[in-house]
Amino acid sequence: MAKIITMGEIMLRLSTPGYQRFIQADSFDVCYGGGEANVAVSLANYGHEAYFVTKVPKNPIGESAIASLRKFNVNCDYIARGGERLGIYFLETGASMRASNVVYDRAHSAIAEADPSDFDFDKIFEDADWFHFTGITPAISDKAAVLTEEALKAAKRHNLTVSVDLNYRKKLWSTEKAQRIMTNLMQYVDVCIGNEEDAEKVLGFKPGNTNVVSGELELAGYQDIFKQMVDKFNFKFVASSLRESYSASDNGWSACIYDGKEFYHSRKYNIRIVDRVGGGDAFAAGLICGLVEGKSMKESLEFAVAASALKHTIPGDFNMVTRAEVEALVGGDASGRVQR
Repeated sequence: MAKIITMGEIMLRLSTPGYQRFIQADSFDVCYGGGEANVAVSLANYGHEAYFVTKVPKNPIGESAIASLRKFNVNCDYIARGGERLGIYFLETGASMRASNVVYDRAHSAIAEADPSDFDFDKIFEDADWFHFTGITPAISDKAAVLTEEALKAAKRHNLTVSVDLNYRKKLWSTEKAQRIMTNLMQYVDVCIGNEEDAEKVLGFKPGNTNVVSGELELAGYQDIFKQMVDKFNFKFVASSLRESYSASDNGWSACIYDGKEFYHSRKYNIRIVDRVGGGDAFAAGLICGLVEGKSMKESLEFAVAASALKHTIPGDFNMVTRAEVEALVGGDASGRVQR
C-alpha cells in the first residue's frame, strides 16, 4: 500500500447534543477532527500507510487529539509538540431549513504558530508517494501559509504527487487573500479538488449558472472551468463534489472529474444527513485512494462519491467506514438493510 502524508490542523470539536442550539446546550459532545486529519483516517481505514503532520500543545488535550488518530492506525511519528493551545470549533447541527453553524476558536493554535524548523520535511517525505493539504491550513495564519509552501517544496523535491482540497473558509480569510496565496501554491499541485464555491472564491473560476445556495447544477459550466484550471495550472486531474442542497437534512450528492481530455460525472446519491462535516474530506480521501492504487479516473471517482455519501451518515469528523462497505455501495447495494 502507498505511503501518504497529510498536513494540517486537528481540532477539538465541541458539538451540541442532537439538534440543540448553542443557547439550549448545557453540555457538548466531544470529538476531534480537521480536514487533513480526516483524510488520513480514511486512508488508514482503507489499508494505506497514512501519516498526519501537525503541531499540538504538550498537554493532555494535545495527546488526546493524537490518540484519536492512533485509534484508526494513523501514523503520528512526525507530530511536533509545543505551542499554546489546540484549536477548538463549536458545531450546532442544523435540520430541515435551519443550517448548521460553526464557531471557530483557533487563533494562536500550536500549528498556526509553528515554524518550518519544527519539521524535518526531507525525512517526512522520504519514500512517500503522495502529499495532501487543504486551503484551510494556509488560511489559519501567515506562518501556516509559509509552512505549507515549505512542505510543498519538499514534497516536489521528493517527486510526490500533490493534491489539494481548496476548502474556502470565509471565517478564516478574505477572497482576495485566499486567491493571492492559493494561486501561488497551485504551482506545486497535481490533483485539485474543490466544490463550486471553492473554485470561485479561491481561484476565481465560476461554473456557469451553478448556485451554491440553491444547489442548482450546470455540468457544462464545470467542464468549462475545469478546462480553464488545467490550462492555467497544468493539473493532472480536477475534481469537484456536487451537492444539491434540498435542505440541511436532505442533499443530492455526486461528483465530476476532468483529466485534460475526458469529463466524467458520477452516480448521484440522495442522502439523509446525520453529520455533513467531513464529507468533503471523505471524498478527497476516496479519490486519493483510487488514484494512488492505479484505478481509472471513473473508478476512483465512484469510490470517492460512495465513501463520502456514507460519511454523511456517521456522527463526528472521521469517516469510519471500511473499504468493503464502500465497495458494496459502489456495487449498487444502497438498501441499508440490517447486516445479521
